[in-house]
Amino acid sequence: MSCGSLSPNADVVYVADGSGDYRTTSAALGQAVRDTGAPLRIETFVWSHGYSRLLADHLDHANHIQEGQRLAALIVASRQTCPDHAVYLVGHSSGTAVVLAAAEASPPGSIERILLLAPAVSKEYDLRPALRSTRQGIDVFTSRHDVGALGIGTTLIGTADHRWSAAAGRVGFAPVVTCPGDDALYAKLRNHPWDPCVSWSGNRGSHYGTIQPGYTRAYLLPLLSRSPQ
Repeated sequence: MSCGSLSPNADVVYVADGSGDYRTTSAALGQAVRDTGAPLRIETFVWSHGYSRLLADHLDHANHIQEGQRLAALIVASRQTCPDHAVYLVGHSSGTAVVLAAAEASPPGSIERILLLAPAVSKEYDLRPALRSTRQGIDVFTSRHDVGALGIGTTLIGTADHRWSAAAGRVGFAPVVTCPGDDALYAKLRNHPWDPCVSWSGNRGSHYGTIQPGYTRAYLLPLLSRSPQ
């Protein structure tokens, strides 16, 4: 990637879609950027085993980690090539396992902000390494109404990180605080539970609620900014 190919203020957003390589999240964000003219470049990070291979993608946590390390290399290269451009990560469902693995393998402060949409990892997932890699922290979008994919689904086959517990996309993350400084790290974690008041945006609490056009423009795009609203 050449900085000259981007507008002077264009930051990069790497998007890891959910299982099955449907690319719904990257498509939604790309459309929102085109509609609003936001100075962002949306990059789809393809990590899937193939189109519609839902179970293979969700269950292969080794692949999440391996692909996350590949994404981390892209982040480092992007920062070296375009040091004035911020890097954001967005993951949906099982794609959040890839995003988190990437953040864990990235240098401290190299990522501006991470958005986790309906994360299919467990509520016990240790976010401390990922939080260290970010400047503005991690925003998590959850919904207890997500009873299909993250309720029944993860009860039957487990979470993306091979745990048999509640998915973070339904109940949020439980902070892991064992060392001095952990509280300060988790202060950079922000939860956005679904509320009926956002239904006007098309988000009615489903697994794909956060990528509805109105919601994406009103609630996600403002966070992909160095001066978020």
